[in-house]
Amino acid sequence: MKIALAQLNYHIGNFEANTEKIIHAVERAKSEGADLVVFSELAVSGYPPRDFLEFTEFVGLCEESARKIAEACTGIACIVGLPTVNNNPLGKDLFNSAWFIEDTQVKAIVNKALLPNYDIFDEYRYFEPASTFNCIEFKGIKIALTICEDLWNINDNPLYISNPMDVLIAQQPDLMINIAASPFSYSHDDERVKVLSDNTSKYQLPLLYVNQVGAQTEIIFDGGSLAFNPGGMLLDELSYFKEDFRIYEFSDGQIQGLEPCEHKPHPDIEQIHGALILGIQDYFKKSGFKQAVLGLSGGIDSAVVCALAAEALGPQNVMAVLMPSKFSTGHSVQDALDLVENLGCRHEIIPIKEAADAFDNMMKPAFKGLPFNLAEENIQARCRAIVVMAMSNKFGYILLNTSNKSEAAVGYGTLYGDMAGAISVIGDVYKTQVYELARFINREREIIPVNTVVKPPSAELRPDQKDSDSLPEYDILDAILYQYIELKQSSAAIIAQGYDEALVRRILKLVNIAEFKRYQTPPILRVSPKAFGMGRRMPIVGKYLS
Repeated sequence: MKIALAQLNYHIGNFEANTEKIIHAVERAKSEGADLVVFSELAVSGYPPRDFLEFTEFVGLCEESARKIAEACTGIACIVGLPTVNNNPLGKDLFNSAWFIEDTQVKAIVNKALLPNYDIFDEYRYFEPASTFNCIEFKGIKIALTICEDLWNINDNPLYISNPMDVLIAQQPDLMINIAASPFSYSHDDERVKVLSDNTSKYQLPLLYVNQVGAQTEIIFDGGSLAFNPGGMLLDELSYFKEDFRIYEFSDGQIQGLEPCEHKPHPDIEQIHGALILGIQDYFKKSGFKQAVLGLSGGIDSAVVCALAAEALGPQNVMAVLMPSKFSTGHSVQDALDLVENLGCRHEIIPIKEAADAFDNMMKPAFKGLPFNLAEENIQARCRAIVVMAMSNKFGYILLNTSNKSEAAVGYGTLYGDMAGAISVIGDVYKTQVYELARFINREREIIPVNTVVKPPSAELRPDQKDSDSLPEYDILDAILYQYIELKQSSAAIIAQGYDEALVRRILKLVNIAEFKRYQTPPILRVSPKAFGMGRRMPIVGKYLS
């Protein structure tokens, strides 16, 4: 039997485009001799549809689209994911389901049992878990079909009390197929390969696994669909960060014609780069936008975002706005101009001194002669936000936020100023990783000027200002932040690693008291195992470590 895996990029709620894409893949599979073509979890609706699932019309359109897909399945079978109605009045109203369609008929419906409700996932908010499990028979082959998380309860600290495969294996299946929407983080591909390999070792069955690809606002799906033979033998790995399609021959209990191979992950920073490019592209394409604007300071954060945007959208679609203040250095302006020339993107120079002075004069009576401080610094940052938002409103550009994760963590940014934007490009990238990204972007030629990379970072909102005036050195700061945010270590555990106690307590306090800022920032492209946003939910007024 020939089985095709269709690794596609879906658009949430775009039923016409999703259906057309799926049917096109069905037709391709049929023309290339496949007996069965497999699509990812909730392919019809796009993943995650979130509260769209609370609209009966949305769920109805999912079924209507799936019926059209079924009509296209003449002489071929397919597996496709969609939400379906739970007709039992007990429990949630919907299932996260997979339809098995054979020759235009829905022959079986498989429902997901293990519904993740952690990090970015909230499936139990919408779906009822499956309670019955049955294999599917097709062309003399018995298939154990599962959906994403159903194969993930296999580690040393299981989240669920049962495994669907423990039931299905008693029915003596020949093959496992898993359809997934498994999001990207720079460490997740290794974990994914191990979990799936462990399943093939435990159940001694081959496995075909299809993941979706593409970005849905902040969540990025990297693809990387997989084929295994029993005993944990990885045979094949589809592309990352782009659509792919492949046909496998299954017979005699094995996937035939392929030798075992080793998963060779790309370096973390290369994966982050690929994810951010895809994240920018899909945010613009799926939202119907083409052109971006950003403030370009001459610093490394805005330089990296500008370079990423130029690569993702084309330099002709990127407007870089240089907004020097009276505290900006000449080399910062020149570094920004050098970057613009290297990229070939458009630019404007709009100094903010006149606007900032006007605000200072306007506020002088209310400030009652108090000395220059953070208030005047933030006025400059907010003047810049007014400028780039004016460009956005006038020309239809979409504003890219350039704050990094280190800044977002400790609140080193100005609300309604440099924290403004429609999408945060590097808000899940620590400052030390931003430098790595810059070096990766410069891997073939100098794009980001060397001076931008080597000079001390500064907000340039007061004379001779440097980030290190307010923050520890970034290598120390980022290491402590990683322990607290990604690894969820306690203050005592971090201090026990040898970090200065006062510094650790100060940093953790800064993280917690900055929560009110992060609630008001744009969605952040997720590239780490624990990103700010929907995957990290903290109270604003909590006392713990504050």
